[in-house]
Amino acid sequence: MKVILAGVGAFGTKHLNGIRNIDGVEVVGLVGRRLQHTQEKAQELRIDNAFTDLGDALALPGVDAAILCTPTQLHARQAIQCMRAGKHVQVEIPLADSYADALEVDRVQKETGLVCMVGHTRRFNPSHQWLNQRLRNGELTIQQMDVQTYFFRRKNVNAEGEPRSWTDHLLWHHAAHTVDLFQYQTAEKIVTVNGIEGPHHPDLGIAMDMSIQLQTESGKICTLSLSFNNDGPLGTFFRYICDKGTYIARYDDLVNGYEEAIDVSQVDVSMNGIELQDREFFTAIQEAREPNSSVAQVIDCYRVLGDVEQQFRVGGPIVDP
Repeated sequence: MKVILAGVGAFGTKHLNGIRNIDGVEVVGLVGRRLQHTQEKAQELRIDNAFTDLGDALALPGVDAAILCTPTQLHARQAIQCMRAGKHVQVEIPLADSYADALEVDRVQKETGLVCMVGHTRRFNPSHQWLNQRLRNGELTIQQMDVQTYFFRRKNVNAEGEPRSWTDHLLWHHAAHTVDLFQYQTAEKIVTVNGIEGPHHPDLGIAMDMSIQLQTESGKICTLSLSFNNDGPLGTFFRYICDKGTYIARYDDLVNGYEEAIDVSQVDVSMNGIELQDREFFTAIQEAREPNSSVAQVIDCYRVLGDVEQQFRVGGPIVDP
């Protein structure tokens, strides 16, 4: 399978490292903003082609699929561009920065019938998979999820501390992980949303602190705190408060409520959530099936994020009857 990858920053590198562990897949082209940097990355990884234009990469002979790790604001448009070019596409989270754009990607996927998968990595982390298996077979039931997403990003830098050409967003990027995971793990629709945001950064133009409350049809709740002002450990920490036990997931690691480690090393073929995500994308293409985290499966996450954004504008909780 021949694949191109657009976006050679921190997350593009994570995908490239994961793909190296997957047999039968060849990255044949990289797309980046700066040609020299992209060429250097391609040479380092022994990839033959480097471009600054996505269309040029899509036109390479025999390309089957594309992975997009580009700025958020480009995701929806580029995902549609890939499908219009006849290529399967995996677009990193978030699918879009508006519900309307997410719906358009979903419409084009249905029209073309191609695989369109979104990088909701939490579905694939072994820690969350371990819990999902027990939630699905009835061993556990979620009462509440308490989630903290904390970074210290008062400057516009990426996960590697390098300057960004675009601005990240607590709502449309980081909250998307939790909103989708909450619906996925409970297997229920979110019907009540309540959100507040703190002051906007004078230069970045985004809220640096945010609090979101969610409730499902049966009454399960999620409390999500997000900050770009937290001077401490970085990342997202998920506390599952269940009817039988409490569990804390930190990316691919899992402990119980007493901080006792739970072995999740046998949950899947790798402990790398990004690699597992990519394996699902390639396998779905090979088997001509809908992947886990398809655009159709995650589209309701973006409906909820749109509701939160509306709440920031008008105030008062939003209830979906």
